[in-house]
Amino acid sequence: MTKMGLAVLAVAGMAQAALGSTWQLDADHSAAEFGVKHMMVSTVKGQFSKVAGTVSLDEKDPTQSKVEATIDATTVDTRNPKRDAHLKSKDFFDVAKFPRITFKSTSVKQVSKDHFQVAGNLTIHGVTRPVTLDTEVTEPAKDPWGNTRRGLHATTKIQREDYGLKWNQALEAGGVLVGSDVSITIDGEMIQKS
Repeated sequence: MTKMGLAVLAVAGMAQAALGSTWQLDADHSAAEFGVKHMMVSTVKGQFSKVAGTVSLDEKDPTQSKVEATIDATTVDTRNPKRDAHLKSKDFFDVAKFPRITFKSTSVKQVSKDHFQVAGNLTIHGVTRPVTLDTEVTEPAKDPWGNTRRGLHATTKIQREDYGLKWNQALEAGGVLVGSDVSITIDGEMIQKS
């Protein structure tokens, strides 16, 4: 290839880099939480402490951005060791067989400057189904060490039975021990990769 051709490729690469950026979730400042009804009267909340993810952000056209996230299902924590052990068992997440929960975006719709609807495929317990994350992203900010960070807040709701999490127990007074609707919230900090 000629020097002129190499120069053109270099300029094109720099232009592309200027339009796009890659952001990585900071595991120390990120968590995925969930809430589900217990005995139809209260909401039990839990979280997964190990969350990883990458956002490929198209600065010129945010709808072309891509999001991928992985949650370590073995880190489920509801502040009750006996319940956590049950959630890790074959009755629920079966973490020995399905240790990861994953999300991969398929489309991004911009609602307002920092508000997005991120549609994608959520895989839990080996079952993949489409969901939409209602997502807000903060403006970039520099941390004391020179890194550029953004905050991320995303929510969605699923029916746990859709993912094969069907275990339940009937109550004498009617109803069931564990609700069907599960609210999911992801809060995190993203660091821009150089």
